[in-house]
Amino acid sequence: MKAVGERLKDKRVLVTGGSRGIGRAIVEALAQEGSKVAFTYASRPESAEEVLNSLPGQGHMCLQMDISQPESVEQVFAQVLESFGGLDGLVNNAGVTKDQLLLRMKDEDFDWVVNTNLKGTFLCSKAAIKPMMKARSGSIVNITSVIAHSGNPGQVNYAASKAGIEGMTRSMALELASRSLRLNCVAPGFIATDMTDSLTEEQKNKIAERIPLSRLGTGQDVAQAVVYLLSEESSYLTGQVLHVNGGLYM
Repeated sequence: MKAVGERLKDKRVLVTGGSRGIGRAIVEALAQEGSKVAFTYASRPESAEEVLNSLPGQGHMCLQMDISQPESVEQVFAQVLESFGGLDGLVNNAGVTKDQLLLRMKDEDFDWVVNTNLKGTFLCSKAAIKPMMKARSGSIVNITSVIAHSGNPGQVNYAASKAGIEGMTRSMALELASRSLRLNCVAPGFIATDMTDSLTEEQKNKIAERIPLSRLGTGQDVAQAVVYLLSEESSYLTGQVLHVNGGLYM
């Protein structure tokens, strides 16, 4: 077993949505474990550059991408493959929300969330498996959510997209196992990010009361699960969902 700091040494990994929140924590953890990391962002290039410049190691890159658009995905993967010469891992992290109760949810809001989260994961996975199949090696980790299992009022579109990703992951795992490709999911629960900073301490405490481990998760909690699934330590795992939720959903 490789020492901490070397578990992903020389692995080439692309992370979508890596400039903030859970995505940033994943990017940082991968670089700390020796990966050469490319990550994408949708907007705010200054934030992406700040993350890029903070990473240990050399050869990292960040690129703007719209994961719902095939042309954008194709261009980014072409750039990464040209620079890296191949791809050992993909983390499909980028996603959006547009919450509303079912009777008030607009068709376009349902379509936007599903096209971004579900179709975006499909497009990126399809682009990644081509070089991975050629190398007969690779690991894809899809970030889903506890909401895919528990459901949540006002998130019909989000729950559908994340549950769809998990079903798609299992199907792809079955298709690609013969080529030694592994596909798994990490399903976070309530994670403290910049999005939860707007909550009051009272609101955070009420959330924590629902969690058996009595705290919100951190981006690092999720990132370490991703590191495990990208590493050789998980070489016999495929088609699985690793829940990182402090026991919230069992």
